[in-house]
Amino acid sequence: MKKDYSSLKIDRSEITPKSLYLSRRDFMRGAVLAGGAAALVACLPKESSTGTTASSVTPTEPANTYKDELGDSANSFYQITHYNNYYEFTTNPQGVAGLVDKFPTSPWEVQVYGLVNKPKTFTVADMISLFKPEERVYRLRCVEGWSLVIPWIGFPLSKLLYAVEPTSAAKFVRFETITDTLDMPGQNDRSFPWPYQEGLRMDEAMHDLTILATGLYGGGLPTQDGGPIRLVVPWKYGFKSAKALVKIELVDSQPATMWNTIAPNEYGFYSNVNPNVDHPRWSQATERRIGETDRRPTLMFNGYENQVADLYKGMDLKVNF
Repeated sequence: MKKDYSSLKIDRSEITPKSLYLSRRDFMRGAVLAGGAAALVACLPKESSTGTTASSVTPTEPANTYKDELGDSANSFYQITHYNNYYEFTTNPQGVAGLVDKFPTSPWEVQVYGLVNKPKTFTVADMISLFKPEERVYRLRCVEGWSLVIPWIGFPLSKLLYAVEPTSAAKFVRFETITDTLDMPGQNDRSFPWPYQEGLRMDEAMHDLTILATGLYGGGLPTQDGGPIRLVVPWKYGFKSAKALVKIELVDSQPATMWNTIAPNEYGFYSNVNPNVDHPRWSQATERRIGETDRRPTLMFNGYENQVADLYKGMDLKVNF
């Protein structure tokens, strides 16, 4: 049966083929899921060789049950799982969901290494058990001007970093996603410098808003949303929130990143949401929430200004964009 995407109400003229995913805004911390880590493991789909897809995750609550700290309701589960910027699969955001069914997400390991005292390779189950993910409702904004509100399940990245004991030489964190040209057909496009890499300054990585997501809507993390584990940095444009992570390296200098390498005049290393700094080809002053027709004013730091502005005190954000 042909899928109906009309409810997404996205103007295709607003989608340009050089940028990546979401990055939208604040969270509202929920209680740690009942029973802690054991309950979280129980709510995930049974382990299999292929990925968690939208059809294998059943939302536990309706969208209006989940609200961000501005009082906005979450987008529908369908919208969140059927409009995805994920160039490893395709540059068509409405086409990702149809390409992920056979993507293998088990077994899955994340290597954490570099300038640390205790390098370690973790499974996703290890991390869920150790770091006890909780519900966080974040507003995420894409660089092309669309946004979503997503009820993630995740834990602060800082917990993982503390566990490996960074050395005093560690100044940045580099993230690397999986390379799989067989199951990720978009990676056969060699105009992109695969594997996908991203980076954060250490204080950004250690901030409590920065999480590693392992689920959404009360269940596992669908492959099209970055499963089985992804970075979420809600005050930055979405391409900073790398998906399908396999390596996290602590380094002493600013790492190269995918989009900053391709077009440094368009995609800065920091890529903080900022209505006063336009993309060279379009304004960033407004955005449109998927499912709505009217545009909204873009909020500084995606609305997290009170929480993160101090990270950039004294910096010229038009230069360090």
